[in-house]
Amino acid sequence: MTLTRSRADNGVRGFATLAVLVLAFLLVGCEAATRLDLGERVPLREPPKHTAETGPAVREHQRILAAYGGVYHDARLEGLITHTVDRLVAASEKPDLRYKVTILNAPSVNAFALPNGQLYVTRGLLALANDTSELASVLAHEMGHVIARHAAIREEQLRQAELVSQVASDVFKDPQVGALALAKNKLALATFSRGQELEADGIGVGISSRAGFDPNGAVHFLTSMARNAEMRPASGGIDPHMLDFLASHPATPERIKIAEANAKQYTANGGPAGEKDKAAYLATLDGMVYGEDPSDGFVRGRRFLHPRLAFTFTAPENFTLENTAQAVLGVRSGGGQAMRVDVVKVPPEQSLADYLMSGWIDNVDKESIEELTINEFRAATAAAKGDQWAFRLYVVRFGNEVYRFIFATKHKSADVDRAFREAVNTFRRLTPEEVQGAKPLHLKVVAMDASAAEMARRMTVPDRPLERFLILNGRTAADPPKQGDPVKIIVE
Repeated sequence: MTLTRSRADNGVRGFATLAVLVLAFLLVGCEAATRLDLGERVPLREPPKHTAETGPAVREHQRILAAYGGVYHDARLEGLITHTVDRLVAASEKPDLRYKVTILNAPSVNAFALPNGQLYVTRGLLALANDTSELASVLAHEMGHVIARHAAIREEQLRQAELVSQVASDVFKDPQVGALALAKNKLALATFSRGQELEADGIGVGISSRAGFDPNGAVHFLTSMARNAEMRPASGGIDPHMLDFLASHPATPERIKIAEANAKQYTANGGPAGEKDKAAYLATLDGMVYGEDPSDGFVRGRRFLHPRLAFTFTAPENFTLENTAQAVLGVRSGGGQAMRVDVVKVPPEQSLADYLMSGWIDNVDKESIEELTINEFRAATAAAKGDQWAFRLYVVRFGNEVYRFIFATKHKSADVDRAFREAVNTFRRLTPEEVQGAKPLHLKVVAMDASAAEMARRMTVPDRPLERFLILNGRTAADPPKQGDPVKIIVE
């Protein structure tokens, strides 16, 4: 939970609409869709340090770092990636191009490229890959976008989309219309075209194969990504892949089939299969942080705890939590309810009741405002409503900040409201013992010495341990790892 100020906060005063707020719960990556004044949010982690340079590429780099948790430093991983990129560049169509790869400190599975050759891979993507050929396939694919100038073309399209949205705002004299137009355009432009993706796939498989890596690395990794994405909870019709690589790199069965055909071009006629370097790759991953960064707090089932800030809360029954850079988000199974928890600065002299009516969200029912105490902390609550959603708001003063619990439901009832109240009543200060006992998860590479089900039981995961173990290791129930194979498990 890293709540640094984003561009969506600037200039959005008093235009909050509740329907779009629900969208903000679920489409975290679409900043302009958030018609909610988030106020001056409190940074829960040191933001990335800005350089003295202010060019577009530098600004975009800093924006990416802020959105994805900054840089993850690991000398072994950096060395492996540098060596892999050097091999790929030498085998590429344009060996004169230069690339720089940044490991992003984010648990999501993502990778992308800027037109200047800056490549990004998340910590979550590295954790999902199982050998160097899979990593090479991702890096070569992103290099393919740079070589074919796809990123530069998309950047120009985005500039045009922003111009269109500005015209919409000017014509309709309504900032909300312009923001929603831009949000729609950004979602449309979040993906490369099908032709561009397939072109980058073809370029990538060729580069990877000529560099001596197994050309089937792309097939294996696309398959793992698709299976991993299916583990995400359904969100009432919202694409569960939104935060991951699949949001802009769809791993459809058709695409995997084409990747298989591409790979066969390089393995036909008894050609060499190429390197995988699985043991060396997994050894490099051993000990890497898995899931949330320790400085951002942890999701453990329905519970969220933040050791550094010393607080915790538990979501209502059947909710799945996700810890993002902007807030902690929750969605109930089936998508009929959602929640968001973030933190803002509120002047000490301003009462919490007044803050609820200060205009950061529309349609607050003044008669519903109630001041209360939650586990020794001053708090206030209110109801608000939209066309299709009802909202219950709680604000809790904790130290120098105010924590906001924003619950949404499509079907308002006394039982639902009671469940929201019970959830916010779990907000409390962590004990010193709890702070000391809160450990981050990390990957541990061990030899397969039991059944897949037994290995899965050793993992610290919220649910479906066997399925998670098999996906993490790129295997299936019909083809589990063999005895003695190196495998990844998730432990504290």
